[in-house]
Amino acid sequence: MKTIVTIIFIIFLGTTAQAQTADTDVKAEAIEMTIVTGTTYELNLEAKTEVARLYKSKNSKIKKELNFITKANKPKMA
Repeated sequence: MKTIVTIIFIIFLGTTAQAQTADTDVKAEAIEMTIVTGTTYELNLEAKTEVARLYKSKNSKIKKELNFITKANKPKMA
């Protein structure tokens, strides 16, 4: 019984695979690209003023994050 059902299933799959038609008329569209022959460079020489912040308090969040210590840096007992 199991072999008969398996054979019918295989025949069914084979016939459905043959029944599908493949489209062979596939057309590719050409892409037109241009070549750049000249380049221009622009320099912006305006002076920009930037401000750096100093944190005086010892427990500031920035100082804690910058001065982190990993477990590998701790001395070990031999």
